Amino acid sequence: MSKSFSTSDVAEHNSADKGMYIIVDEGVYDVTNFIDEHPGGSKILKRVAGKDASKQFWKYHNEGVLKKYAAKLKVGTVAEKAKL
Repeated sequence: MSKSFSTSDVAEHNSADKGMYIIVDEGVYDVTNFIDEHPGGSKILKRVAGKDASKQFWKYHNEGVLKKYAAKLKVGTVAEKAKL
């Protein structure tokens, strides 16, 4: 069963010591341990940590990227519609 997060729960996970979560569409992803692997650099993920990163994600990625990393990084879903 997938855990359900509110947008305020995700917002609390906005730094390395608190964990870094992002929202892409309805999914919540823990990118804390992925930050150094991100091909675009850690700065990008740090900028969107704790936020809805859907717009930025889809601007640079496709469905294949989400499928590739979702199993490893997805920790749940967002309970309410996220706002940018």
